[in-house]
Amino acid sequence: MTVAHILKPRWHDLGGGMMVRRLLPAAAPQGVGPFVFFDHFGPIDIRPGSSIDVRPHPHIGLATVTYLFEGAMVHRDSLGMSQRIEPGAINWMTAGRGIVHSERQPNDLRGQDYRLHGVQLWAALPVEREEADPAFIHTPATQLPTLESGGARVRVLIGESYGLSSPVATLVETLYLDVNAPPQGRLELEPTEMERAVYSVSQRLVIDGLAVEGGNLALLKPGVHTSVTAPEGARFIVIGGAPLDGHRHIWWNFVSSRRERLLQAKEDWAAQRMGTIPGEQEWMPLPQ
Repeated sequence: MTVAHILKPRWHDLGGGMMVRRLLPAAAPQGVGPFVFFDHFGPIDIRPGSSIDVRPHPHIGLATVTYLFEGAMVHRDSLGMSQRIEPGAINWMTAGRGIVHSERQPNDLRGQDYRLHGVQLWAALPVEREEADPAFIHTPATQLPTLESGGARVRVLIGESYGLSSPVATLVETLYLDVNAPPQGRLELEPTEMERAVYSVSQRLVIDGLAVEGGNLALLKPGVHTSVTAPEGARFIVIGGAPLDGHRHIWWNFVSSRRERLLQAKEDWAAQRMGTIPGEQEWMPLPQ
């Protein structure tokens, strides 16, 4: 058996009709490689007049990784960055000692019907880099390598796989693959000591003979060869990386190896000391 755990999603309401399937954080294990947070949002049909804007909010001690299958959104942050996010691109925002950002509907789509669908992950930063300077890096879809394996189309979003390397720079060993498999398509994952997990966006997968329903996260045992089959065809992702260098405390949008750092971040945000986004006046208050 190569599947160590199967995590089922918890539905979470982000407001404005935005419901997400949350797979991480989990009680045990806390994460997969550096990834300590996993939200799958959509597919959501957006109608004219709908409001799914995520108001300015803060982060510390992590990197957000945003990837869209459909639709578009606009990222803005306290560094002055403004970036339209579209399907296939990787958007890596290092929060470090603190950053504020918003995620909003593009103005050109506000009066249209469209579908929004994607995944947002958080990668905990290494302990020695938790207070790094914040940064935002956008890598267009055209810069991410693609290959065919076992009939499946594989995009190497982050890390190295099948002899290809993503240009996305990370602070620790990290893996993120986007796989489109036809019916009976198969992907072979070679043995590695990194932590890995497989998530099907919709259709079921069979992982070394074990059926895993769509929407569940299958955590793999390290050091063994794994075969992933899509009986009806499926789009799925593979995430992973080097194990975390210690436990992380997570509260709201804050991640840290030190609990007292979360308390400081709460105080800083309440006092509006974490920066502002040029041209934006709203802000998301601390949860009760």
